[in-house]
Amino acid sequence: MKIGAHVSIAGGIFNAPANADRIGAEVFQIFSRSPRGGRPAELTKELVNNFRQEMKKFGLSDFYIHTPYYINFASGNKRIYQGSIEVARQELERGSLLGARAMMTHLGSAKDLGEKKALAQTIRGIREVLKNYQGSCRFLIENSAGAGAIIGDNFEEIAAIIKGVEAVEANHGKIGVCYDVMHGFASGYDVRNKAAVVDTLKKFNQTIGLERLVLIHANDALSDFNSHKDRHANIGQGKIGRVGFQALISHPLLKKINFILETPWVNGEQTIRKDINSLRRLRDHGVV
Repeated sequence: MKIGAHVSIAGGIFNAPANADRIGAEVFQIFSRSPRGGRPAELTKELVNNFRQEMKKFGLSDFYIHTPYYINFASGNKRIYQGSIEVARQELERGSLLGARAMMTHLGSAKDLGEKKALAQTIRGIREVLKNYQGSCRFLIENSAGAGAIIGDNFEEIAAIIKGVEAVEANHGKIGVCYDVMHGFASGYDVRNKAAVVDTLKKFNQTIGLERLVLIHANDALSDFNSHKDRHANIGQGKIGRVGFQALISHPLLKKINFILETPWVNGEQTIRKDINSLRRLRDHGVV
């Protein structure tokens, strides 16, 4: 298990490894392009080589890419739907060029089409993203907090999408899950203590399968349990608390799963460094 955080690529994507090292991250996550739109910077051979050299310089081997915020595979707007497919595929290819382990994405909202049609369209969209894809970067579904009509807030829905995508034989092994513990908590999956963690992981395994769990987003929850509100808190300052994160980090089934923080940078790098150190102490010594 490695512990890290989402970091900036300001000034160039090759700056990400140094930004990760500065906050004590053992692994990191980035946007490879602006999360709000626009054309991405071209990944030239020189830029990719610079990035890989920086990874080696700081002793980093693993990182992940998050798609932009505007992805919506369930949109009733054809331009948004097709754009989501195009951008997600681009990010997979960019991740493969850079050496990312995986790319995670939110799925979008069912408000335009209704739940049944939205799920069917989401499955078609992800199939299109993965069509003839031969890269090394894996496609991950990130679970949602379930606000409004957002897709992917329960294990049954995620399992149905994976099953639909993998109905195409070539897609087997190309899709997994990034589990955000804060989103799950807001959607009714408790992780506040050892018993709750055991129960939630049992449900995940029975419904989706733990072999599909690739990454953990380790965020405390400012929102109440089952509130369906997506509001992150720093480690130990939310409703999940240190006991919950101790139970998560010490669970034997999660020992090989990396943890990425997306907690608030209230005091800049000092805050996220503190969160990383809190999780590392839980992992290494069992105490904060």
